[in-house]
Amino acid sequence: MNLFCSTTVSPHVVGSVSVCLVQSAVTLRRSTPLAWVVSVMALPRILAASTLRCYTIRQSHKLLALSTCRQFLSTSNHEPEYDIVIVGGGIVGMATARELALKHPHLKLSVVEKEDKLAFHQSGHNSGVIHAGIYYKPGSLKARLCVEGLQLAYEYLDKEGIPYKKCGKLIVAVNDKEVGRLLDLYDRAIHNGVPDVELIEGNEIKKYEPYCQGVKAIWSPHTGIVDWGLVTEHYGKNFRDCGGSIYLDFKVTDFQLTEDSKTGTTAAEYPVKVISNGRAVRCKYVLTCGGLQSDKLAKLSGCSEDPRIVPFRGEYLLLKKDKAHMVRGNIYPVATLRKYIPDISASDISRGPAGVRAQAMNVDGSLEDDFVFHRESGSALGSRILHCRNAPSPGATSSLSIAKMIADKCRTEFSL
Repeated sequence: MNLFCSTTVSPHVVGSVSVCLVQSAVTLRRSTPLAWVVSVMALPRILAASTLRCYTIRQSHKLLALSTCRQFLSTSNHEPEYDIVIVGGGIVGMATARELALKHPHLKLSVVEKEDKLAFHQSGHNSGVIHAGIYYKPGSLKARLCVEGLQLAYEYLDKEGIPYKKCGKLIVAVNDKEVGRLLDLYDRAIHNGVPDVELIEGNEIKKYEPYCQGVKAIWSPHTGIVDWGLVTEHYGKNFRDCGGSIYLDFKVTDFQLTEDSKTGTTAAEYPVKVISNGRAVRCKYVLTCGGLQSDKLAKLSGCSEDPRIVPFRGEYLLLKKDKAHMVRGNIYPVATLRKYIPDISASDISRGPAGVRAQAMNVDGSLEDDFVFHRESGSALGSRILHCRNAPSPGATSSLSIAKMIADKCRTEFSL
């Protein structure tokens, strides 16, 4: 099991604390749990004062979105009409909705979300890390989107005034046996174009993490932390400012091709009904970004359930305040926490909140590590629905670059 030390921001935690995340999976086809990742996170004091502001922004966004939803619910016999409906109010769905609104201002766009606020699941329950792109296979789409997304993310955070901390990250080898793997990661970072990454010796580690021990490390100065749930709320505000509509408490139960679309009525322009408990919106096309629900949404439109989604639940452990100063930023594997910082023991931590992650799994039980899109081109209904079935980590860091890619795919698939 690998151990990672990283930093996170949460509007629900005030003060300087550290958090540990252990993730495991209950698989759908086999009884053996899938080991995932262990993380240790710390909330720096510099962001503690911003938590009330984050909470206030979240509440104001929620009230605005709910008022839109209430207006719709009060006239349930009316079916609003849109060019594209995006299903899913997580960070990928909202980033893509925003991108579509910016690229195609003439289109009428809407987002439907089954919960009563945006970023309710994975987008609001994660490590909060802004990744630099070190781990991903050179030349892969994930690597390119992450490095591009890193730059776009910081530019966006600065423009929107969203609080973050560029605290950097150390990837530490604690013995000579681990140095080979560390050098491989460094080569990946160089090939991926990770900005300003350095390979440092053991005696330089304490310059960044005074309590950390190791023989060699990678220093990534542009890795950071942010509240991705808050970022998602900002995407939602941008989308509404562009004229988009967001409907909360709208759990999609079916997609239908309407009968009147065959009779030459004006409704033929908006032939797809997106249905939720007897209510509906009409549209020309649908994009689903359902995260944990993506396989279920795909099945509703006639697609195969595969790849299925395996939910990963992460449990956070809080480091006592008198030890929180021992972790300044992000410290990543390959050992265990006590090998990095011997003065931290099990008695220094307590149980904290939980996180969640959606992971696509193929029929053979392997985890899908790439983007998966699906559209049933031979079906009258399915040809109008594009499913984003897997947006692999680091989806939050890459959200703006992923949004550009999905928006371009929508333009091609739907001839926008």
